Amino acid sequence: MQTIQVRTTQNVFIHYPVASLGDRILGHLLDQVIKLIYAFAAGILLYNLEVENEWIWIAIIGLPWMFYAVLFEIFMNGQTPGKQALNMKVIRLNGTPPSIGGYIMRWIFAIIDFGILSGAIAMIVVAVGGKGQRVGDLVAGTSVIKLIEQKEITANEIFVTEGEAYQPTFNQAIQLNQKDIEIIQRALEVNRDQGNPKPMLAVTEKLKTQLGIQTDLPPVKLLYVLIRDFNHLTSNGPLR
Repeated sequence: MQTIQVRTTQNVFIHYPVASLGDRILGHLLDQVIKLIYAFAAGILLYNLEVENEWIWIAIIGLPWMFYAVLFEIFMNGQTPGKQALNMKVIRLNGTPPSIGGYIMRWIFAIIDFGILSGAIAMIVVAVGGKGQRVGDLVAGTSVIKLIEQKEITANEIFVTEGEAYQPTFNQAIQLNQKDIEIIQRALEVNRDQGNPKPMLAVTEKLKTQLGIQTDLPPVKLLYVLIRDFNHLTSNGPLR
């Protein structure tokens, strides 16, 4: 299965599967149904109000129909109601959100994808390409992924009770104190909440030097391991 790698604010890489052709088709059909329901309801309202000005009809029915996809994707972060219902989302191939220009390019080239041969071109390009890209995606450098539920880090994964059969990775963590742990936690929070990894990277390098640690663990993983080791070692008293 083709996947796209996405880097989170915790500097963790997640591989999302590319949305299947079946999901893409179903999501598109759901959006079409929503547009039809809206147009029908708006048409009845305008008719009952005896609105005869054609520009009002165009403004209320035609423009929302025309700009439906691009506006929803811009303001719903890569999703339309149809995509959202099927847990799909538009992203760039490098895992970052598309720019407004990218969404607009997808929308413009939808004329080729869906306006010619009733969507057959889009289906063929998506099926053959292997990266879930229709013509609009190829031009914009985007694809549509299937969102999967991510397992969040819980307190039980960081803090270990005395009775657990846990073997510390770095016994040097016993050299740390509570103030050090608070600094580590703060650096992790800044990285997570503000997307700023600099404090975390600085703390990581300082701790590696201070504790004499040589490891290939990513900074986030290393800091969480040190917190867990510290809590385990200090909860069990001094090492013998």
